[in-house]
Amino acid sequence: MADESERFRALLVSRGEDKQQSVDEVELGLGDLMEGDATVRVTHTTVNYKDGLALTGKGPVIRRWPMIPGIDFAGEVVRSDHPDWRPGDHVILNGWGVGESHYGAYAGMARVSGDWLIRRPDSLSAAEAMAVGTAGYTAMLCILALERHGILPQRGPVVVTGAAGGVGSVAIALLATLGYSVVASTGRRSEEGYLRELGASEVIDREEMTGPAKPLGPERWAGGVDAVGSHTLANVLSMTKYGGAVAACGLAGGADLPATVMPFILRGVALLGIDSVMAPKPLRLEAYERLASDLDRDILAAITSTIGLADVIGAAEDILAGKVRGRLVVDLAR
Repeated sequence: MADESERFRALLVSRGEDKQQSVDEVELGLGDLMEGDATVRVTHTTVNYKDGLALTGKGPVIRRWPMIPGIDFAGEVVRSDHPDWRPGDHVILNGWGVGESHYGAYAGMARVSGDWLIRRPDSLSAAEAMAVGTAGYTAMLCILALERHGILPQRGPVVVTGAAGGVGSVAIALLATLGYSVVASTGRRSEEGYLRELGASEVIDREEMTGPAKPLGPERWAGGVDAVGSHTLANVLSMTKYGGAVAACGLAGGADLPATVMPFILRGVALLGIDSVMAPKPLRLEAYERLASDLDRDILAAITSTIGLADVIGAAEDILAGKVRGRLVVDLAR
């Protein structure tokens, strides 16, 4: 059970009258948390691109002030009024507005709705669950969507944009394990060896897809996983083969889509929107079951670095600057 007098560290983002935000490491107690019917001791979290936007203020992620950022965590239930959970249960949370409108993961404790939690698979440690994190869980949602659309390995290669980032790294590893031929698109050609070790069979420069897209380009791939958006997504669509599909899950390159309808009406290409924040529980459970069975743990370890809470602010700047390779796990015990 949680001790009401227990104090814990947290990162708190505040905003002044001038709309400028600041981030401070503070000490809080259970009484400072928001309402919820499940209290969780957070052991591990991560730094996603969205967390970087929230911590730096470079994107309108935070919708309530002040806010504890952090959109996902793994931990142990210490108190519960929810019928699904008991103290000692090991759980994962991704999304649901946590770190945006509800106090999030960059704290030793979190109080949330028990409906937002899923049970951590026994085969995944808390650290591994956050090495997966929202980025890896989103990558799995993309692959599930492609599979449901019939984009299987025999249909042809799959392109992954933002390949050296969190979503891209996990997507490549999963796709390669599942037998797909993977084309990795990256702006960091120095990472070609890393991407090939993950399983990419071809590495292309993102410059090939950052300019205005032709209405229809050469048919190069059967499917795609795109975390970039804007011109990159438009180019991916224009070069997708007849009957193919692209799963779109991010906007690192912009939220616009300067494309035409030509890929859709002349090649029957499908654009599959991927939402990780409000995805229903059965889909979340399916994604984590597949991650637990399909993701090579040695590869996951190889693409993961571990930091402490004090390192999160610097990591937020780095992830937006494209300096982070793979996944970052935050160990709250550090």
